[in-house]
Amino acid sequence: MKDLVRLLTFLGSKSFRDRSKRMLGMTQNSYVDNALKRFKIGHSKRGFLSMRYEVKLSNKQSSKTDEELKRMSNVLYALAIGNIQNVAQCTRLDVAYALSVSNRYQVRVGEAHWTVVKTVLKYQRRTKDIFLAYGSGELILEGYNDASLQSDDDDAKS
Repeated sequence: MKDLVRLLTFLGSKSFRDRSKRMLGMTQNSYVDNALKRFKIGHSKRGFLSMRYEVKLSNKQSSKTDEELKRMSNVLYALAIGNIQNVAQCTRLDVAYALSVSNRYQVRVGEAHWTVVKTVLKYQRRTKDIFLAYGSGELILEGYNDASLQSDDDDAKS
């Protein structure tokens, strides 16, 4: 089977190619825009960080009263996590840590958990035009680690 049509958009990802620089890139800015509209934060402030350092999430911050449970049941937390996960897996690895932290609390969501997810979405609003680029140059792999031992308040593991 042959298909000689140039791929522009696929599953919310937009691809582009610069043959002179031998570069291929992918972005999901329209996917992020749709997610921001869905969660009604398309006109909110733009976030500078995907997650603030001093924010510590735990099960203690989950909804406890019936009023909180009712209010948080109207929040599309799992859908927002799914949107962030799609973007993190395809083009934006910079939100992976915030995603992994907020993904733990889908059963009993609290206001603090929802605030972290909104912070990630606002960060994506500011950085939606950043893209993943593949070039022809030499691949130099750099790794950084910022380990904090026993940073999880729920089970005392990092």
